[in-house]
Amino acid sequence: MHQPATRPRSSIYYRYQVHEPWLASRHGPQTGHQVVIVGAGPAGMVTALELARHGVASVVVEAELQVSLGSRAIVFTRRSMEILQQVGVAQRITDTGLPWRFGNSFYRGQKVFRMEAPHDPDDRFFPMINIQQQYLEEYLVDACAADPLIELRWGNRFIGCEQHGRSVTLTIDTPEGPYTLESAWLVAADGGRSEIRTAMDLKLEGAAYEGFFVIADIRVDLPLPTERLAFFDPVWNPGNTVLMHREPHGIWRVDYQLPPGETPEAALAAGSLRARIDEQLAMIGHPGAAWEMDWCSVYSARALTLPDYVHGRVIFTGDAAHLLPIFGVRGANTAFQDAQSLGWQLAYVIRGFAGPKLLANHSAERVGAAREIIDEAGKSTRFMTPPSRGFRLLRDAVLSLSLTEPFVRPLYHWRTSRPHEYTRSMLNSTGDDNALFSDGPPDGAPPRNVRLGADDFLLDHLGGGFDLLYFTQAASVPAALRSVIDETRARGVALRVVAVGAASPVEGADLTLADEGGRCRSRYGVPASGGAYLLRPDQHVCARWLTLDPTRLAAAIAAALPR
Repeated sequence: MHQPATRPRSSIYYRYQVHEPWLASRHGPQTGHQVVIVGAGPAGMVTALELARHGVASVVVEAELQVSLGSRAIVFTRRSMEILQQVGVAQRITDTGLPWRFGNSFYRGQKVFRMEAPHDPDDRFFPMINIQQQYLEEYLVDACAADPLIELRWGNRFIGCEQHGRSVTLTIDTPEGPYTLESAWLVAADGGRSEIRTAMDLKLEGAAYEGFFVIADIRVDLPLPTERLAFFDPVWNPGNTVLMHREPHGIWRVDYQLPPGETPEAALAAGSLRARIDEQLAMIGHPGAAWEMDWCSVYSARALTLPDYVHGRVIFTGDAAHLLPIFGVRGANTAFQDAQSLGWQLAYVIRGFAGPKLLANHSAERVGAAREIIDEAGKSTRFMTPPSRGFRLLRDAVLSLSLTEPFVRPLYHWRTSRPHEYTRSMLNSTGDDNALFSDGPPDGAPPRNVRLGADDFLLDHLGGGFDLLYFTQAASVPAALRSVIDETRARGVALRVVAVGAASPVEGADLTLADEGGRCRSRYGVPASGGAYLLRPDQHVCARWLTLDPTRLAAAIAAALPR
């Protein structure tokens, strides 16, 4: 029998809630489910919320009775916030978190590089925001609990599964013993040590880097702004790297690299932790500062992915699908993009709007994203933790030159996580005008936000299905286009028409945005004569036109929903 911990986890700033375990004896007979998600971390819960937005119910099983131990992921990007806005938790994160946009790199006590992430008035969210993962998970738990299509089963541990053509049988262990659960689909969101991946004997591909980092969350009063701090070759940790981030509630994250040969067990000894954190605080000008430990752990950098995320009726997502270096805030931020992609594409297959090719597309797109991230992250990781003598010589040369030569300083840039552009997606229209645009997001790219008012942005009005941005000053959408739109809706596919540019409501549009000053038209590279964009349910562009006719619209919708 599975016996999860029932005592609240310890924290000096976060109050853990212990949830009641879900027990089969307290419920009726178990019938088949559409989707079972194993793992109530960020990837699992965002997948459940995305499925629910598209009308698909799910059961989320979680072995523990409370949210994750420790702050874990703490930095979330603008694109992640746009995704989290779609599932209803972005405002709570904004209210609690600490936004920022600057990162500083130091070598031998000198600031040698200052990164500035782009931010302009058209962005609702800052480039990055810091908040501990416990809070994020709490907000997602609340959102799941409020959605009637989501059932979250605490204290339910996955112990095995078998596929049977069109279904999966799971064996789940609980405090009163095991039971079986039938589902049409199984989503493996059970983290980097995925038991489902292990049970299916699936292997990750890529590289694991030598060396370990200690993560330590401490409460300390430091008069420093919310900016990323990176220290290379510090006097107390020669040849290695130290990172610092401010978190809410007076907490600071300190990450420091261990010397070669030091074991994680030795590094986490109380005396070692205290001595090193004291030395770091002294180095930044705060010797003797009083601090208190909340949580600590050890990690190593890995850049690995499954070559395919779909295995019959089992689909992998988040860390169960890939393991990415945290440098550049890639872990949870990539998981949100995974979950958003999987949510709509699995839902559309379940609802019969598309065939299995759509899930093959999901896998191809997200594996491609993971490989791109692995390539980018590898550059950052090799700079932070040189894997060989040659890389170390090169890195040390850059460090030394950066004291006097500005041209090498951009090599410190940590290549922040960014949303993947599905340039080669099979869902992109092959008959549109993508090549004729001189600006705007291309096919496969995520959308650009536009400020429409004091607290009103374009992306506030999009999502939940396909969106047709129709740039026009005419009084109505042409009848022939409306016919294609009506036929699509008659199949049950959500398609919203947003007219942009007209001074008064456009007949046939669900929403009209005046676009005074033409800011939206400019951001999307649309000429004064008009144009149109078709956005997928994950808001990525799948077609854009300078001139749109019914045949081209119908072809783009068909391409985005392959049978």
